[in-house]
Amino acid sequence: MYDPKSLKAEEFISDEEIRATIAYADENKDNLELIDSILDKARPKQNGAYVTCAGLSHREASVLLACENPEKIKEMYALAEEIKQAFYGNRIVIFAPLYLSNYCVNGCVYCPYHMKNKHIARKKLTQEEVRKEVIALQDMGHKRLAIEAGEDPVNNPIEYILECIDTIYSIKHKNGEIRRVNVNIAATTVENYRKLKDAGIGTYILFQETYHKESYLKLHPTGPKHDYAYHTEAMDRAMEGGIDDVGLGVLFGLELYRYEFAGLLMHAEHLEAVHGVGPHTISVPRLKRADDIDPDQFDNGISDEIFEKICALIRIAVPYTGMIVSTRENQEVREKVLKLGVSQLSGGSRTSVGGYTEAERPHDSEQFDVSDQRTLDEVVCWLMELGYVPSFCTACYREGRTGDRFMSFCKNGQIRNCCHPNALMTLKEYLIDYAAQHTHDVGDELILKELDNIPNEKVRDIVVKNLAEITNGKRDFRF
Repeated sequence: MYDPKSLKAEEFISDEEIRATIAYADENKDNLELIDSILDKARPKQNGAYVTCAGLSHREASVLLACENPEKIKEMYALAEEIKQAFYGNRIVIFAPLYLSNYCVNGCVYCPYHMKNKHIARKKLTQEEVRKEVIALQDMGHKRLAIEAGEDPVNNPIEYILECIDTIYSIKHKNGEIRRVNVNIAATTVENYRKLKDAGIGTYILFQETYHKESYLKLHPTGPKHDYAYHTEAMDRAMEGGIDDVGLGVLFGLELYRYEFAGLLMHAEHLEAVHGVGPHTISVPRLKRADDIDPDQFDNGISDEIFEKICALIRIAVPYTGMIVSTRENQEVREKVLKLGVSQLSGGSRTSVGGYTEAERPHDSEQFDVSDQRTLDEVVCWLMELGYVPSFCTACYREGRTGDRFMSFCKNGQIRNCCHPNALMTLKEYLIDYAAQHTHDVGDELILKELDNIPNEKVRDIVVKNLAEITNGKRDFRF
């Protein structure tokens, strides 16, 4: 029985409800009157001084996903772009993954870290190696990391993860510092989530991989990850442990995409219903080639066009939630989905343990093939030339604007008087400390233009003053 308020995985992610939703979507995919009413519900509305969005239920969004009418799809894309602009503007948050260890006891058939893979070189960073990786990332200009590790209670216990977080935060090299560490590790206990919260993490990220239980069990035949309920209920334990910013995601290509789409939105609805706040971010990775993994073995891959539609509809359905696209996607695809709702991008990523200190990109221990292999500086310059503001801001975490506090902050429009100024100031830091000359020139011109997009005159004056201070060597201003 479907119950979004239930704490049981099979009740808030109900197979019966997903199948009924897909059937309903098929019945109504040509019902233009219904589709128009769904689109109208999702449109931004003026509410006093603020713009608000109602979002969509998993069933309403699934009707739009099933719709194949070209004119209506154009409307969906235009609406996604309008919503993105209303709440996130043209800012794109930049981060990088940091792989700590590829030791893993699970048997996930789609991941090269699976225990039976004897080709891959197993490695776990020492604290000195963590330090070197972090300095390499700081020297690129990164301020925000997402740490990754395989599940192995002997090699990667929670104490190791906590020690790595402490090391990362302790390193100040030249003008570099990592100001926020997000964590993508296996489902764990409430007690361990409390420890992560106390360590000062930002968002806890855990991909479901697939919401289809039967497929999930086949894809995770051995290891602790085989437990579907324990994995699916992890976000509830994280929130019980005090982590109010959590990030969801599925690995598109493992199961039929319409099933996954409905399950993903149901999970978001569940978090909202139980905890009063939905996911802080949603990631949309697609299955990619890697050592011992051939994506052609899986027959549920999705086209670029379907991927773009999914991104647009996530933006429409959950308008206040950040959306992440990694370097799994190539430059062309990333450019398209930026307009449709994506608000965070990784740049200069290496997906192998110890990869940032290697002169050449290592391929023997990558978790997946990196499609976008440009440097961070090339990604930053590309974004600016497209009219986006690359943001290295981490202020909300450090000012306590997390969970429902961030969502109310986003909904009441204050994001333009805080996040946009913070983006410009952190971009200025990047331009002075790390950028190539051409990137620096493009960025200075962009900042000058974007100052006009700060609505509050007093805030704008403070930003102008702080930009001058940054030029004179001061760092880390924030609203």
